Amino acid sequence: MGGGLGDARERVLENIRRGLEAFGRSPQDVYDVWQVHGRHVVRADAPRNGAEHARADAILSDKPGLTLMMRFADCVPIMLYDSQKRVVGLVHAGWQGTVAGVVPAAIERMSATYGCHPEDILAGIGPSIGPDHYEVGEDVVARVQQTFGAQADNVLRRVNGSTYFDLWQANRLLLEAGGVYHIEIAELCTACDLTHWYSHRQERGATGRFGAFIAVE
Repeated sequence: MGGGLGDARERVLENIRRGLEAFGRSPQDVYDVWQVHGRHVVRADAPRNGAEHARADAILSDKPGLTLMMRFADCVPIMLYDSQKRVVGLVHAGWQGTVAGVVPAAIERMSATYGCHPEDILAGIGPSIGPDHYEVGEDVVARVQQTFGAQADNVLRRVNGSTYFDLWQANRLLLEAGGVYHIEIAELCTACDLTHWYSHRQERGATGRFGAFIAVE
């Protein structure tokens, strides 16, 4: 599901409808949020249905009739599923959300709200900007070092005076620190493949967003 920057609202809504239809869902099933690059987690029990967007970067639900949706264009989509408690989660983790701890916040909220055990949670890290394309400045490096401490060298790579941040491994480390060990990384770089994905960094902001959905079957 995609929509280009500046596309007519009707075209974007039609793309969303088609994407949902492919999974047997409809726009009336959807709960989405206003993504703000933070660590706030919301629980969804019913479709948003025109209500004001909550400002959050992680959504959780155990309602089979509900479809969680977020939009991406380089930031990391992280899908969570606890098959024992039948709870799903969808997380938006750019560099800010990653270092702020949106992943640990989602895991903690799954445990506190639904009684999930981290070892039962399956995690998927979806298409997003890869470590070879995500150059960052010293301000970001300092935040990464603050969050990851001795493990910062595992997610930062210096090449010819430039520093690259590996968002895939960073979020894997955060998942593992939270007790989640069933993790798959798509290793699909949005900046490498503009035919199938959008990349805010590679397209200098003049791009659209692709959508990610997750729901309890």
